[in-house]
Amino acid sequence: MLDVCLLGCGGMMPLPYRYLTALMTRFNGSSMLIDCGEGTQIAIKEKGWSFKPIDVICFTHYHGDHISGLPGLLLTMGNADRTDPLTLIGPKGLERVVSCLRVIAPELPFPIVFKEIEGAEQTFEMNGYRLKAFRVNHNVLCYGYTLEIDRAGKFDAKRAKEQGIPLPYWSRLQNGETIETENQVYTPDLVLGPARKGIKLTYTTDTRPTDSIKKNAVDSDLFICEGMYGEKEKAAKAVEYKHMTFYEAASLAQEAKAKEMWLTHYSPSLTKPEYYMDEVRRIFPKAKAGKDGMSVELMFED
Repeated sequence: MLDVCLLGCGGMMPLPYRYLTALMTRFNGSSMLIDCGEGTQIAIKEKGWSFKPIDVICFTHYHGDHISGLPGLLLTMGNADRTDPLTLIGPKGLERVVSCLRVIAPELPFPIVFKEIEGAEQTFEMNGYRLKAFRVNHNVLCYGYTLEIDRAGKFDAKRAKEQGIPLPYWSRLQNGETIETENQVYTPDLVLGPARKGIKLTYTTDTRPTDSIKKNAVDSDLFICEGMYGEKEKAAKAVEYKHMTFYEAASLAQEAKAKEMWLTHYSPSLTKPEYYMDEVRRIFPKAKAGKDGMSVELMFED
């Protein structure tokens, strides 16, 4: 199970009813943030979640509405006596940008591990999931992210018995462990069926529509995508500033065959995104207007 919460869905500036951009996921005891806009700490508290298990923070890019909440969050983590390492992932320049922000948080009781994304795509394996960064098209270097959790095949007790595999090894093989004894090597494929469908989440913001988004969002259980503008008369503005309209996001979701899409990163002038959703759903019926605190549990299929 993957818990997903859209902590903030605002772009450019925080509003009394809308925090800036941040997404939080929880899986297997660890938590991850994608972006950390102003208000992220309050949004986490309002949701009732904790910042303590956060061990990875990813950044799409370094505009203020995506990273301005980081120094305060680091200070809070430090004041809570955190000692475990914190991994930060982002485009080129990550360590330089964070070092500048840390002028107001210079001393922390935990190490920071920097992982700068190299090239158009890069995959990171951590905490039981696979995180892929892919380049999108904004007016600065910017990436989207896909999080995937694989699921092994079903354990076949009959096959295990037929091959004479000792009972104490069954659970270890089921968990993907290879077991070596003096006389034999037991591998998981001896007792597991074909891999089953896992969980896939794709998140992208501050970009024009790109083939990289469509490719990486294919068959996502949840596709969270920027919808800066709902007003059709702002289509030219979206092109000029390299953002996306609701309708472009819906078309991407349709082409990628996503199961569901949430819109996010609204312009401050967009006060009622729901007003435009009937037309958006004509393009992609499973579209929703994201809201601060909106969350879902993505489950493995039976």
